[in-house]
Amino acid sequence: MIDTTTAAAAAPTAAAPHFWQGAFIGDEEAGRRLADLPAAVEAALAGVLETETVLAACDALSAALLDPAHAVRARLAAHLPEGEDPALLAELGQALGRRELTRKLRRELGGAAPGRLDRADPRETVYEAWAPVGMVAHIAPGNAATVAPLSIVEGLLAGNVNVLKTSSADTLLAQALTAELAALDPTGALAARIVVLRFPSSRQEWLRLMCAPADAVAVWGGEAAVEGVAAHVPAGCRLVEWGHRISFAYLTADAWSEPSVLEALADDVCLYEQQACSSPQVVYLDTRDEGEVFAFAERFAAVLGARPPAVPAGPAGAPDPAGEAELTTTELVARLEEHLGLTRVFAAPDGSWRVMADTRSPLTASPLHRSVWVKPLPRKELIATLRPMRRYLQTAGIAGSRADIAELSRTVLAAGATRVTPVGAMPHSYAGEPHDGVYALQRYSRRVAVQADPELFATTACLDDLARPVALPRPEGPLVGKEEVQARNGQVARADAELYFHSGGSTGAPALSLFSYDDYDTQMRAAARGLIAAGYDPVGDRTANLFYCGGMYGSFISFFSVLERLGGVQLPLAAGPDHAATARAIVEHRADTLFGMPSYLWQLLHAEADTLRAYGGLRKVFYGGEHFTPEQRRVLEEDFGIGVVRSITYGSTDLGPLGYQCTESWGGVHHLHADLHTLEILDEAEDRPAAPGEAGRLVFATHARRGQQLGRYVIGDLGREIPGRCPCGSLAPRFELLGRTGDTVRVATYLLNHRRFTALAGEGGHRGELQLRIGAGPERERLAVRVEQAEGTDPQRLREVFLSGYPELRSAVAEGLLELVVEAVDGAALDRVPTSGKLRSVVDDRPRGV
Repeated sequence: MIDTTTAAAAAPTAAAPHFWQGAFIGDEEAGRRLADLPAAVEAALAGVLETETVLAACDALSAALLDPAHAVRARLAAHLPEGEDPALLAELGQALGRRELTRKLRRELGGAAPGRLDRADPRETVYEAWAPVGMVAHIAPGNAATVAPLSIVEGLLAGNVNVLKTSSADTLLAQALTAELAALDPTGALAARIVVLRFPSSRQEWLRLMCAPADAVAVWGGEAAVEGVAAHVPAGCRLVEWGHRISFAYLTADAWSEPSVLEALADDVCLYEQQACSSPQVVYLDTRDEGEVFAFAERFAAVLGARPPAVPAGPAGAPDPAGEAELTTTELVARLEEHLGLTRVFAAPDGSWRVMADTRSPLTASPLHRSVWVKPLPRKELIATLRPMRRYLQTAGIAGSRADIAELSRTVLAAGATRVTPVGAMPHSYAGEPHDGVYALQRYSRRVAVQADPELFATTACLDDLARPVALPRPEGPLVGKEEVQARNGQVARADAELYFHSGGSTGAPALSLFSYDDYDTQMRAAARGLIAAGYDPVGDRTANLFYCGGMYGSFISFFSVLERLGGVQLPLAAGPDHAATARAIVEHRADTLFGMPSYLWQLLHAEADTLRAYGGLRKVFYGGEHFTPEQRRVLEEDFGIGVVRSITYGSTDLGPLGYQCTESWGGVHHLHADLHTLEILDEAEDRPAAPGEAGRLVFATHARRGQQLGRYVIGDLGREIPGRCPCGSLAPRFELLGRTGDTVRVATYLLNHRRFTALAGEGGHRGELQLRIGAGPERERLAVRVEQAEGTDPQRLREVFLSGYPELRSAVAEGLLELVVEAVDGAALDRVPTSGKLRSVVDDRPRGV
């Protein structure tokens, strides 16, 4: 049973130092539960852990740790090791933020949702994903407070159950921090996957029990520590060693004479007092001249001696007695070898630092605490000298010319080093950097694949949609609209505003939307999956992209990107006034699929009807931004032989793709992109859920935007929920679009809807577009229903259809409140949005305030 409430209220104590799936327990209870650990692991793995659940909880904890006044930070500060800088908690906060973890996921596992079985190649029905190995046992070191909790987070990002052992000498920071993390997840999924135990390595039975059901064991430490754990690792279990490593600096002749290089090298030595694996223990010079080695050592000793003394407190402080003995012994042996001409030692009188020049090249470990070897090593001897120690090599800090750095980087990597940095940056890392030559998340994951029948799964882009619905955290907070989101644009960090789009402006002034490229990529891949579900064939279809382009409008660019990710054949023509040229390109290059706005496609097909009918090769139309009426669909099918007419996506410029159609969808019915958004349907008048099946305002919260909060966005559309599982098999929720709130306008005291007029016009035999234009006459308001002129268009007949089929309209006219006229006009005369070509469904010419 998962206890998620205890984690928020309780804290670890000496009597209850173990955190087990949401509760703090003592030794006796921990021993009992360890005996049943395999069953607990199996039960936890049977549940669902969404990557977004991990990201949301980590981001909330990050915000708390970065706030000096937050109660969570105060609670955790009490568990810091003695002498540890409280800034450590802020460093943890930086590492746990959504930006850093999402970047880590993308770099190491290829995407922000690596566990979903998506098509590796959209043209094949082969589905691949990163799956958890199952259970990871983490054996944490005793000298690095952040390693244990961050290792747990890595295991969670990979979807694993995690059992962590901390040293009996450690504080309870790891237990307290993971408890706070679990408390921030209302689903309890995180708590189910976390066990943190505190016991000495001498307790071998506990170590055996926690390793027995493991699928991977991650251990930090030297060879002795790894060997001690390896004895308990079962056959077939993956042993992930994060052992001690040796790092070195390599200086060319041009570099070692530069004072700035010596200062930077001293920074690398003094930061962390060489306790980090990336700290330099040896400085190699690109020479065989012993005199140059001794001269450099003397110069560097002067630089090192000018540095402030080490702070004795904290994990990087003064060495213990064993360390003191090693320092003394190493220096004494080096001084004895001076008499043989092999070495020369430069050391502080108080023993706080030492530089030991050695004429022999082989790598020698340093006793640390500002103890540095200086050795000769010509570059032609690098591989032969270092390769025997390749198991232990980590960072090479190189100083030299640009050409030297490029050449030497390749050489030291071939010798076995896994990192190359500038001198002065050796202990520093970057977000998503591989550790010891591997990505941690890949070590805690398995790459899995499912091959499926190409015909049976032709329209299935993600296998998981057929197995389980996506469960994202429920949105909270106030409702927001376009105005609030626009006002927040100024708060978006420059690093998160890499791509700028304008909306078409069909419902008002064009709005600016900002995206990071990572978010844009996520959304385009989602839209690509939606197109496959709608029946797009990346192998067989040849597509003319006829969306509008330019003026920062995003439709053409977006669907260019979608087709690029699908690997589909594309003619990037864009919408333009020369319909004849467009039709020639379609015929010449044998396009059979059209992408575009209904209004533009309708104009193109009718302007070039003879050419396109004679071609006879058009098979599919995917449209966006507007809708085809049933009568228009009939024309496409019967007159042009187009068999598939579906929505290309339902979305908005600011939120991206929101929904997609499948082969079983009709009209305005779409599936929700549930891996990106959550959807609420609220009452039209009140901020409460609409009754099941009733129309309401669509409110979306997006979970995949970096640096922006777009929760509970009132998009301005009306819709209703479609209950039950779709015949296509997908478990993604469905909803039906019922028009925009702006399509309903108050005229002569009555609410009239554009979609209602369109439906009635279709019943009256009208095939073209329709626009409502409202004006204020001298005695009454005037409603002009403007319809596209076509063969057989009869305005008077349509007026009779509207009056007979729309009771509210009939009442307004009968009461003398409204003048109704129906005008047949050329399609080009209808008002459109300049950037997108989209038809303005309602044009209100009344003075402001009417």
